[in-house]
Amino acid sequence: MNTIKNRLKTGNLRYPTVGAVAVAFLFAGMLITSSLGTFTHTQAAAAPAQSMVAGPPSFVELAEALGPSVVNIKVTKMQKAEGPEMPDMENTPFGDMFKHFFGDMPRTPRRIQGAGSGVVINSDGTILTNNHVVEGASEIVVTTSDKQEYKARVVGLDPKTDLAVIKMDTKGPFKAAVLGDSEATRVGEWVIAIGNPFGLSNTVTAGIVSAKGRIIGAGPYDDFIQTDAPINPGNSGGPLINMKGEVIGINTAILPNGQGIGFAIPIHTAKALLPQLETKGTVTRGYIGVSIQDVTEDLAQSLNLKVKKGAVVTEVVEGGPAQDAGIKRGDVIITFDNHEIKDRHELASTVAGTPVDREAPVGIVRDGKEMTLHIKVARLESKEAVTAKSDETSHGKWGLQLQELTPDIARQLGAKTDKGVLVAGVQPGSPAENASVQRGDIILEVNRQPVKGVEDMKDKLEKARAKDSLLLLIQRGGGNLYIVLKG
Repeated sequence: MNTIKNRLKTGNLRYPTVGAVAVAFLFAGMLITSSLGTFTHTQAAAAPAQSMVAGPPSFVELAEALGPSVVNIKVTKMQKAEGPEMPDMENTPFGDMFKHFFGDMPRTPRRIQGAGSGVVINSDGTILTNNHVVEGASEIVVTTSDKQEYKARVVGLDPKTDLAVIKMDTKGPFKAAVLGDSEATRVGEWVIAIGNPFGLSNTVTAGIVSAKGRIIGAGPYDDFIQTDAPINPGNSGGPLINMKGEVIGINTAILPNGQGIGFAIPIHTAKALLPQLETKGTVTRGYIGVSIQDVTEDLAQSLNLKVKKGAVVTEVVEGGPAQDAGIKRGDVIITFDNHEIKDRHELASTVAGTPVDREAPVGIVRDGKEMTLHIKVARLESKEAVTAKSDETSHGKWGLQLQELTPDIARQLGAKTDKGVLVAGVQPGSPAENASVQRGDIILEVNRQPVKGVEDMKDKLEKARAKDSLLLLIQRGGGNLYIVLKG
């Protein structure tokens, strides 16, 4: 999947020459004069000015009130020095001479500097910003709106959401911004962004909320607010503010090839993590031990679902909380801890935000019937991934070329099992290709029945020949995935 993941970096401004600007204005003036002469009659008949549609609201008071809460963050990072690789002269006639003149040529780390923005969230000098702005910094200097500079230290980092908390090494007090309710924010609302693009401190830009719940591939918990308020390199970590003067987001990313497309982390995400970031410096997340995917129209029909919602369980971790609770592969999770689940992203973020050791009710659909199970949420640890690969046996109606999955091949692929069959090839234009089955996929199930080998798979395909669709469970890239083939 192509992801949109372009972090904001410092850059250079370019200015047109004075002569070019003068010519442009002269030319524009000629056009305007010509237009006025041509349309005098029409303008005389125009409606009175008071009946015209009002322009956008004034942001003066917001800018004056929130400006002091926004800071410029300068960071210094030490980067390992990289230089041209020196030739290996040791075993040549010139080896001693080369070593005499050049020695081992030690390389010293070099200092690199970056900049971003932040917003004061506590009068004691606590600041909310982006993880990518301050991660790995050896020195942080914060400049306030009144041009005062203070050293700061990192309090907490969360790379998964790209949020960070830092604190100025001074008592203050500082003017703190009010954190609003991003969930109540509506598409079309006016917003302003304040930050330090290209080092231009306290720059104010305005726009609207263009969309909510955007998934841009930045991380496992994507849930961005999209805005057309101009966001530029250096705005990272700065606030997105509503017309009440409340922070509703932390600006973090832009679409590099687009105009007026920026993204902010919803403030409700930050508010949920702040207690942990400020007290522990890291974030502990919930874990239940399942792999999941979204419910498509085809899957909804194959799994006897009345409504296309929820998250399909494609794999249950052995010995994990989900297995202990009785969750099975093919179950569709529609509620978790009394929260309705619309898709896999919502389930992932809901589980992550659930306190460890909580007994949470889980609503599932199994074979068309709804039921409720109870699961004890565990702590999320780092996970290991697995991979997959591909030989022969007929394409048939569905366009699949199959190969036995031997223990040796499974070991080479890093597969967790030698059960199932490998997809050795996919016939162009076939149902398999149309459903995005790929060479190297491992087929684990056909129509909810385990596959033991190629012969077993062929028997199952033969029985399904008269059917219009085929439900496959495949393993790809370390995860399981349901795919529906249409005959």
